[in-house]
Amino acid sequence: MGVKMVSVFLAGAGPGDPELLTLKTARLLATAEVVLHDSLVGPEILALINPVAEIVDVGKRCGQASTAQAEICRLLVAYAQTGKLVVRLKGGDPVIFGRLTEEMEALRAVGVGFDVVPGVTAASAAAAGLSLSLTQRRIARGVHIITGHGADHGLPTHDWTALAQAGGTLAIYMGSKYLPGLVEKLLQAGLSEDVPAIAVESASLPGMRVLRAGLATLPGVVLAARPRGPVLVLVGQAMALETNH
Repeated sequence: MGVKMVSVFLAGAGPGDPELLTLKTARLLATAEVVLHDSLVGPEILALINPVAEIVDVGKRCGQASTAQAEICRLLVAYAQTGKLVVRLKGGDPVIFGRLTEEMEALRAVGVGFDVVPGVTAASAAAAGLSLSLTQRRIARGVHIITGHGADHGLPTHDWTALAQAGGTLAIYMGSKYLPGLVEKLLQAGLSEDVPAIAVESASLPGMRVLRAGLATLPGVVLAARPRGPVLVLVGQAMALETNH
C-alpha cells in the first residue's frame, strides 16, 4: 500500500488560550500556504500563521451571519487541488462538534489526502481552569458530551432518560441558547433539581466567566449574566467544589 500524500490538515486550535495550542498545529501554521479558520480562533493564534500564507475566514457562529458548510467544503477542495499546503483551523478539537465528517467526505470524494490534528477541547480546558476533574472514582466514572442545539436549531433530540440515568459528568457544548429547555428535559428525565451545574463562558480565555447553581436554577443565572462568548455547561456531582478540594 502506497504512502498517502497529505496536502490538507484539519487541525484543532484548542479552546482559545494560545498556550494550549499543540506544537504540531503551531508548526503547521508556521509553514502553511493557505489557512481557512473558524471565527472563534483568536488573533494571538492567527499571528502564528506563515506571514505569506493566504488566510481565509470561514467562521461559523450560532445565530450570526456565517459561511455555509457547503461553501467551506467547496473552498477547502478548491485550495487543496492547487497543491498548496492547506490548514483548516477549527476551534477546540475538530473531532468534537467540528463538522469534521462533512469536510473529510468532501476531500475523500476528490481523492485529496488529509490528516486530522486534535486540539484541547473546551470541557477539558474549563474543568482544568476550575481545578475540577470531569471524572472521579465512585462519583463520576464517565463523561457524556452532547450538543445543546439540534441540527436544524431548536432543542436537540437526545435520549434524555439515558443521560439522566447514566451518572457521571454531562458536558453540554453550545449550551446557552436553549438552556431552559435542556434543563427541563433533564429534570423530567429524573435528574435532581439541585445537582451541581456550572456554565463556563469563554473557557481558558482572560474573559472566562463561571456561573454556578443547582441545575434547576442555572438557566436563570445564565440569563441574568447575558453571556456573549461560547458557553459550556457541566452537570454532575463531580462539579461540586467540596468533592474536589
